[in-house]
Amino acid sequence: MHVATSSAFKENAHRALGDAGLQRALARSGTSFIARRASAVAGLPEFEQLRDTARDIKNHTLTNLDFYLEEYERKVVAAGGTVHWCADADQARAAVLAICQKAGARTVTKGKSMIGEELAINHHLEQHGITPVETDLGEYIIQLRDELPSHIIAPAFHLNMDDWEEAFRKSHTDLPADRVFSERRDILTEARTKLRSSFLAADVGITGANFLIAETGSSVIVTNEGNGDLTQTLPKVHIVLASIEKMVPTIEDCTSLLRVLARSATGQDFSVYTTFSTGARRPGDLDGPEEYHVVLVDNGRSAMIGTEFQDMLRCIRCAACMNHCPVYGAIGGHAYGWVYPGPMGSVLTPSLIGVKQAGQLPNASTFCGKCESVCPVRIPLPKLMRHWREREFERHLTPAAVRWNLGLWAFFARRPSLYRLATRAAALGLGWLGRKKGRFTSMPLAGGWTAARDLPAPEGDTFFARYAREQRAKALT
Repeated sequence: MHVATSSAFKENAHRALGDAGLQRALARSGTSFIARRASAVAGLPEFEQLRDTARDIKNHTLTNLDFYLEEYERKVVAAGGTVHWCADADQARAAVLAICQKAGARTVTKGKSMIGEELAINHHLEQHGITPVETDLGEYIIQLRDELPSHIIAPAFHLNMDDWEEAFRKSHTDLPADRVFSERRDILTEARTKLRSSFLAADVGITGANFLIAETGSSVIVTNEGNGDLTQTLPKVHIVLASIEKMVPTIEDCTSLLRVLARSATGQDFSVYTTFSTGARRPGDLDGPEEYHVVLVDNGRSAMIGTEFQDMLRCIRCAACMNHCPVYGAIGGHAYGWVYPGPMGSVLTPSLIGVKQAGQLPNASTFCGKCESVCPVRIPLPKLMRHWREREFERHLTPAAVRWNLGLWAFFARRPSLYRLATRAAALGLGWLGRKKGRFTSMPLAGGWTAARDLPAPEGDTFFARYAREQRAKALT
């Protein structure tokens, strides 16, 4: 079971910056998501309007979440399924285990599920003699390596080809030692060979859900590998693990959200597989499970409703925010110390495990605003991170040096004339010191910044001086 290390974010980040293999992986893959999203958005003129629609659908659902959850349960039961209401992680783990034990399960196949990672469901099943097998290719390799995902749609984002080969040779000792890993196809072939028997042997299949539809009682998953379909149709029992905010009112609402999901995530118009599941197998169905269970998990979500953090519950887990985040791009996902990395994790993680444990994460941002600009449901991520910074400060969780510097800044900020004088003197002084190179490659008190990038030397007047000059000129005209 992976223990959250979000409180050690700075140490994690420092370690990540010095990890040559991780930096090679980030450099190789860092811009591909950005380019594909930009191309997909350019091909859909109404994309910005769709973002507004997606935001409004999620806001409406959250405002009326109790109604839609109850309606969803009614439709699931009418379709022959069962809904298990779980207030926290312990209840959710117990519900999943009870279903598996009742089915006599020895092997469980799993589709990619971030809520499954949040619950540490694999560890719980293993403790009770049940073998979980991750069937998503990225999740499979990190299971072999006993790691958390480093990205919410590309779990093995941090790995290079030699990492895959090392893990496969260590774990698949029954395969010929002279096999060659020269292309991605070799990795896929080996994983497919090993996983095929697991699909056929599994007694229970567990998937997550991208959306739950109140109108029909359906769960929806989107994948590019097809493993999700095999996981939920071949075993005799299908368990859907989902958090309560995955709810949407209607199929039409779901399709509107699907139009922004894949484009924001992978730059596709639609994922290769978009699968709607409603209840257990009916008479005449060619396949499908005999039992259909939905484990609905709160685990801190309902406490966010009605607060300044409710907007975070709009998240549809596309990962666009982390794909565009310069901090994530420099350190990867594991530095965030828990299940959810990047800007969305910097807001969601403190909400779920507490600001005392995760208070460093909201500071892992330059506030460039790129995350908000690409979010398909327009979550104001910088504003929410600012709220968490305020909570951290109020509880005296910030380091003494930070509090002292903020106090010093507040002293000047409350005295505008002194503030303008001090900033003008600082700008002139730094401009003079950096006049030869036009930048600083190192600077006292700014080593954390200059270690990774140059600091431009100030040029010209301060903002206040320029503003005052322009206002005087405007008054004269």
